[in-house]
Amino acid sequence: MGLLRNLGFGSTGYDVAGKVALVTGAGQGIGLELARILHARGAIVVVVDIDADAALRVVRELRTRALSIGADVADRAQMAAAVEQVIEQYGRLDVVVANAGVTPVPSTVRAMDPTDFDRVMSINLTGAFNTVHPALDHIVRSRGHVVVVSSCAAFAPGMGGSPYMISKAAVEQMGRALRVELSASGASAGVAYFGIVETAMTHDMLDADDLGRRIDGLLPWPLNIRITAAQAARTVADGIARRAARTVAPASWEPYALFRGAINVVLDAKLAADSTVHQLIHEIEQRRRIQPASE
Repeated sequence: MGLLRNLGFGSTGYDVAGKVALVTGAGQGIGLELARILHARGAIVVVVDIDADAALRVVRELRTRALSIGADVADRAQMAAAVEQVIEQYGRLDVVVANAGVTPVPSTVRAMDPTDFDRVMSINLTGAFNTVHPALDHIVRSRGHVVVVSSCAAFAPGMGGSPYMISKAAVEQMGRALRVELSASGASAGVAYFGIVETAMTHDMLDADDLGRRIDGLLPWPLNIRITAAQAARTVADGIARRAARTVAPASWEPYALFRGAINVVLDAKLAADSTVHQLIHEIEQRRRIQPASE
């Protein structure tokens, strides 16, 4: 039963029809597909994206029950203003999905440009906070639901792309905290975890880059199974409908998610002793003009 429907058992159903749902990063990829699904299920959809033109195109496609807002999730004032605009327009906010995210240039921590680290954190982590925080009073008032988009990368080895893994691990903890904190008010929160999703971000990180392809190649079957953005979005929408505490897609990541504590002890030791991984790390650092230490 999909790990008891991704641990959504015991929760009450939640119908989004007539509800106001705000989704960030909704101009493309998973956010776009989620906006379409929520709209098809009767929600009023607020499409937020840093690309205001992309957000407007989505709203024009949806035609009715939709609002576009151009805003940068890394900008706290812009996100507070976005929530204010929603309240002015509709008088309520019921669902918030902090979906916007970016990936870093492949690099080790030693070779990393600190500005790349800051960029990933400002969007993936601080951006999730900036999205959720100004909405929480309204979510509590409507007994609504919050989703923060983490990743299976939150509990996978982070070599070569640690800012992404770090940010998503932190987002996971934010979602867990929200789940408990909001429960006192009758509202709820969930964490969405994705493996590899066919999006522009994935193609830029894993397919268009030689080192990215080799990092991707380290994933064994079935963890290397890819899903579409529409499939990923459907798991989030279905999770909202169940007020699920967590959703995992594809399902092949569920055993890893459940037993990660034991698996990662073994896996980290194996990767640290793997000569193929060592060579890949050297090549990543050479690309960034850092010479490997003599052995």
